Amino acid sequence: MLDARNIDVVRFLSVLPLFSDLNEQEVARIAEGCHLRRYERGEVVFRMGEACNAFQVVVTGQVKLFVVSPTGVEKVIDIIGAGGSFAEALMFLGKPCMVNAQTLADSLLLTVHRHTVMEELQHDWRFAARMIAGLSRRLHGLVRDVQAYALQTGVQRVIGYLLSNQDDQPRAEGAAAGAPAVLTVTLPVSKATLASRLSLTPEYFSRVLRELEDARLIEVDRRDIRILDAQRLAAYSG
Repeated sequence: MLDARNIDVVRFLSVLPLFSDLNEQEVARIAEGCHLRRYERGEVVFRMGEACNAFQVVVTGQVKLFVVSPTGVEKVIDIIGAGGSFAEALMFLGKPCMVNAQTLADSLLLTVHRHTVMEELQHDWRFAARMIAGLSRRLHGLVRDVQAYALQTGVQRVIGYLLSNQDDQPRAEGAAAGAPAVLTVTLPVSKATLASRLSLTPEYFSRVLRELEDARLIEVDRRDIRILDAQRLAAYSG
């Protein structure tokens, strides 16, 4: 993992969409109100019900936001990777944390304190606009998730995830000319965690992958999912 002492906080903040419109002096002012902390895999960042006086930016690693039902079932709300941020809305509301946050890998997080953000909002309307845009994107994502859970089958949710996260990969040498390109998706987290993110049980998620393999639409190699024909996969109804 990167040593926190080797991180140039001003430079890191300046390349994030949230702060990219600010000049160096303004970014430096925000950096003074931040601090870095390393977390081991599985470490809790905050728990539901705790006070929220800052938001977090992931420098390296991954963090899952989740809730736990009274029966002990975990539901993953979101997975935040490097460059992503979380807890902004809770910080503005001044309300306790509504979710739990836990690292999925060894992580380095940058904490941006509420008083620093509020002072900068008074100085620059552009920063306020950026914060509003970021919160709006998060809200749009949550609405999209609710629509998917209400209107799509589990098969459609899995297919939608694969097609929205595909990385183009060259077809293996010797493949037939004109054949569909093979696309590869590397799952960023365990299948169980991803299943929870899609509101599916791990067993059902694995069953869907097997079904898609049997239909010769994908090939599964641990966390690598090769999409053999994206058009056929998108049209598959199960």
